Amino acid sequence: MIKIKDVLAKNLKINRQKLDLTQEKLAEKAEISTHYLAMVELARKFPSAGMIERLAVALEIEPYELFYMPGIAEKALDKLQESIVANIEQTVSNAIKDSLKDECKKKL
Repeated sequence: MIKIKDVLAKNLKINRQKLDLTQEKLAEKAEISTHYLAMVELARKFPSAGMIERLAVALEIEPYELFYMPGIAEKALDKLQESIVANIEQTVSNAIKDSLKDECKKKL
């Protein structure tokens, strides 16, 4: 199981680097200590809801983006797509069988 601290730590660092910010600059923007930010990025500390909002504002993102796990979301979409494709294939197969049966009955 993936720990939420680890997800937050990874996304915090990724978003910080996207803005080309050092830990010091992000800490300054969020009005927190560099040490505290480093501990969050190392998944050793977990911020309060208010702190998460401050970090999101400083990173110019929505707070939920700090918890987004693309791998899991992509897997869910892949499973959904596979399910839809299988359903379509089954429907088409059944329609072809029914059509062939009807044609055979007409010829008899």
